[in-house]
Amino acid sequence: MSTWTAEELDALDRIDEIRVAGRRQDGSLRTLTIVWHVVVDGSLYVRSVRGAEGAWYKGVLHHHEGAISWDGTTRDVTYIADGTVDDQLDAAYYKKYGNGPDTDAIVNSKAKPTTLRIEPR
Repeated sequence: MSTWTAEELDALDRIDEIRVAGRRQDGSLRTLTIVWHVVVDGSLYVRSVRGAEGAWYKGVLHHHEGAISWDGTTRDVTYIADGTVDDQLDAAYYKKYGNGPDTDAIVNSKAKPTTLRIEPR
């Protein structure tokens, strides 16, 4: 497994959205889906605003591998369930996206269990 470069993390931290996708059984990518993300302590995290019922989230759970895309860059990644920094993620989501119902939806008890750390491959 490789690591994010400082430049990649900086770019990811600056932008509002990324696109994520899991892999199908045949190895092809599922449809890239726009999600909110945060960078905390040098790691990239996402959550499903629809909780465990989110289509992209269910697709990622099949193989825990896929890709993300941002600003013309696409990277193969591994998705790892990681609820160890939930409080820091909540704060990071509020700092990045502000207070309001959309942010509340990504930090609520339905979304929190879907926290995934994304590592490049």
